[in-house]
Amino acid sequence: MTIQEYLQDKKQMVDQRLATLLQTDVPQFSRLYESMNYSLLAGGKRLRPVLFLATLEALGKNPAEYLDVACALECVHTYSLIHDDLPCMDNDDLRRGKPTNHVVYGAGLATLAGDGLLTFAFELMARQTRLDADKLRQCIAVFARAAGPAGMVGGQAFDLESEGNKSIGLKGLQLLHRMKTGVIFEAAIDLAAILGDATEEQRRIFDAYALHMGLTFQITDDILDFTGDEKTLGKPVGSDARNNKATYVTIFSLPEARRMAEQAAAKAVGAIQPLGDGAWFLRDLVTYMLTRVS
Repeated sequence: MTIQEYLQDKKQMVDQRLATLLQTDVPQFSRLYESMNYSLLAGGKRLRPVLFLATLEALGKNPAEYLDVACALECVHTYSLIHDDLPCMDNDDLRRGKPTNHVVYGAGLATLAGDGLLTFAFELMARQTRLDADKLRQCIAVFARAAGPAGMVGGQAFDLESEGNKSIGLKGLQLLHRMKTGVIFEAAIDLAAILGDATEEQRRIFDAYALHMGLTFQITDDILDFTGDEKTLGKPVGSDARNNKATYVTIFSLPEARRMAEQAAAKAVGAIQPLGDGAWFLRDLVTYMLTRVS
């Protein structure tokens, strides 16, 4: 199976389950649920849930048994995109090739749709009574920290405060992007490690891989915002520059950003190598990311 086939296979699994999750029998709530589903079912690569499922497979587990946890990851990711696109944030009008949620439903309902998806994600995880209760408790704690003020929300706040400030330096940029983006990748792998009974050595391997894989993703995402095609990406290009965002391209340069992406990818591949062919998808994923900007 190629990496593209694997991504498509797992994406289909996740998409089919997501389509069944958000329903209401209260007519007065129907437009809220419509707004939530509008963004949740709009497509996307489903990279975070796929990464979670692939890590479980690398640990010898059947990923189908953990599909709802994967869907919870996607609910949180989608919430973050809805809020990120709001007029008070990046004010983008296109996401996944469609008008953004606030363009269709208004900023108020879009905000509530994001709130609903975030909260529902934890409800969905708490429903998993077939899973070991202590492991599930650990997962919820990891997930909440990653999505909250010590993680993704903190990263987004730092991003807003850093607009127009190119003096934050490499360490500031790494903190910003790790908290805004990388922390959810790290959480996806950490959740799989908990549920998949990873050894301490495997946990160290996954932690190192997640750090460098997340960095590879963010740098290539910054490059694509500068060089990509709106029709292909399904979202506006050049918004980082318009909003005076601190990125690897705006602070350094396009050639330097490419070099840094290659360096991060090499470190991710090196980190996961001890797990052998069982972790082939994790190994090849970072190389695949580089092909998007080559």
